Amino acid sequence: MTFKTKPITTTDSYKLAHARMYPEGTEFIYSNFTPRSNTHLNIPEQYKTNKIVFFGIQGVVKQMHEEWKEGFFDTPIEEVLADFKTRTAPFTGDYPVDITSIAALHKLGFLPIKIKALKEGSRVNIGVPVFTIINTKPEFYWLTNYLESYLSAESWKPTTTATIADIYRKIITSYADETGGNKDFIDFQGHDFSMRGMSGSVDSAKAGAGHLTSFKGTDTLSAVDYLEYFYDAKNTFVAASVPASEHSVMCINGETDEKETIRRLIEDLYPTGIVSVVSDSWDFWKVISVYASELKDTILNRQPDSMGFAKVVFRPDSGDPVEIICGSENLLSENPTPAELGAVEVLWNIFGGTINEKGYKTLNQHVGLIYGDSITPQRADDILRRLKAKGFASDNVVFGIGSYTYQYLTRDTLGFAMKATYGVVAGKPVEIVKNPITDSGTKKSAKGLLRVEYQDGEYILYDRQSSEQETLGELRVIYENGDFYNPISLVEIRVALTSA
Repeated sequence: MTFKTKPITTTDSYKLAHARMYPEGTEFIYSNFTPRSNTHLNIPEQYKTNKIVFFGIQGVVKQMHEEWKEGFFDTPIEEVLADFKTRTAPFTGDYPVDITSIAALHKLGFLPIKIKALKEGSRVNIGVPVFTIINTKPEFYWLTNYLESYLSAESWKPTTTATIADIYRKIITSYADETGGNKDFIDFQGHDFSMRGMSGSVDSAKAGAGHLTSFKGTDTLSAVDYLEYFYDAKNTFVAASVPASEHSVMCINGETDEKETIRRLIEDLYPTGIVSVVSDSWDFWKVISVYASELKDTILNRQPDSMGFAKVVFRPDSGDPVEIICGSENLLSENPTPAELGAVEVLWNIFGGTINEKGYKTLNQHVGLIYGDSITPQRADDILRRLKAKGFASDNVVFGIGSYTYQYLTRDTLGFAMKATYGVVAGKPVEIVKNPITDSGTKKSAKGLLRVEYQDGEYILYDRQSSEQETLGELRVIYENGDFYNPISLVEIRVALTSA
């Protein structure tokens, strides 16, 4: 038997008491999910923006639908109720949940909710809701915010990773514009290395899917599965990677055999195409200077594959990424060491390369570099800035973006919160607002029914709307009473991001 969470108990325990806490006669609760702040988004100041990249709600809602179907509606009612009473008893004490509402939901056979969302791939202003949710049948008023814990937990991460990937792409594109770097290379210049450092396999798939809204390089295979399943990507080129070694491969024959191990990889096993060689098992500078020089003919004699590539990529993954790639910023030595020169210049001195129309150097296409340890947007910017100062184009390095970027995040990175702003009690509309006097203003909520319009390139929130006004604008129904509407594909999301 495989452990699976039960949808009816995938919530915070305090939600169990809220149905009885709402006023008598409560019929509808309307809530929204909004990024409230980017204060904790750690990116270079010049790339800071008041917008997020919205992504992931379609996958989240489909996953929620399937989990409720299998784990609740398709499960015998006797089993559901017995399990629910047993599970919740220690959390409710003398005030157990009225299980007649649970039984009624099971009998209904679907989730009586309506979710409206902005188009995924949109760059949305902080403070603007990305989706709303309301119950569609009055007897299930309690369900809207009962689902908050699940929807929040599942939704904040893919949007946050998509937002950060978008920032990485802006950084790389900016330097490609300045230094004449190959624009076609950008799709693969940000490469997802994060899987092993994420909070489980599903988290890595969803976060990795967010990365792939901006890039096409990943080592997270399950992210491709996720996008094929939830975002109609089966007939789309989603992502790729290359053969690459790891330390167990490089170390198994010992340090004295390291050069031969490299030769075997690049000549015997992979005589064509791109192959990545982890190079910091012992002495990276020896690998990048001595061994690279001694294997120069072997490297240059490798033949292009069917895609036209014949590149050996060296991977240093220990130390300060900026110093290792770029060398010393203020180089004064007459006979600088490889470490003082930095990896890019060392390879240039051995293999040479080309000078582009803007006067910047690009390494010989038989060699390259990827750095995949502790990369951040700030370090990526520092590396490209330092390379530019040394006369090198942006396309001399690939960034392995790992969990140091995609796991050092919380719901607060973009200040996401789901809050109720409207209800109906005994047939009367009620506008709800939260505005803590002890807060800076970040937690102040909108009020009433909401509408979002796209005006002059910006998403604008209008609150306190009439029922008729709420039906207008950019928030589109994506799910209602168990049915899906307005699906979007990965291709459409990528087009939206590149055309904006």
